[in-house]
Amino acid sequence: MMIALLTASAVRGDDASLEPYSAVDVAPVSTWVYIANVTLAVGRFVRHGDTFTTTYTAKVFPYFFYNEKGGLRITVPDATLRQLAAGRPFEFTGSAVRNDGKERPVDGRVTPLDAASGRIRVRLIYSRHVSVVFETTYRLPSVVAAAAERKPQSQ
Repeated sequence: MMIALLTASAVRGDDASLEPYSAVDVAPVSTWVYIANVTLAVGRFVRHGDTFTTTYTAKVFPYFFYNEKGGLRITVPDATLRQLAAGRPFEFTGSAVRNDGKERPVDGRVTPLDAASGRIRVRLIYSRHVSVVFETTYRLPSVVAAAAERKPQSQ
């Protein structure tokens, strides 16, 4: 799941309190599926309206012919982001679209650990009988940067 930088204008101007949630970084992750290791890397999720978008690269070892790249989008309304700001977990849905146009449903759960980071569980649904689950972490770069600016510099 993984790239553009974002300005505050990508978040709806009617709620500046959601600006810290305009971009999200997700750590790369690997999982085992049957007899293969699947590694998922996503760029920076950027919010436009109620949708976060990014690019992704999935690598399947040793079955390199299953590798793929594409775009990932998830829907997260303002009310749901307010839940996150209050420290409450939430569930999301979305889709992954390969570069060749093949689309797959995605769902997951976000669980905050603190104001700037937390855990994310993502399930990519390949078919009625096959899905891949990734569990990793996320961080909010604007919250991390703001905290660093507030921290006194040691001399």
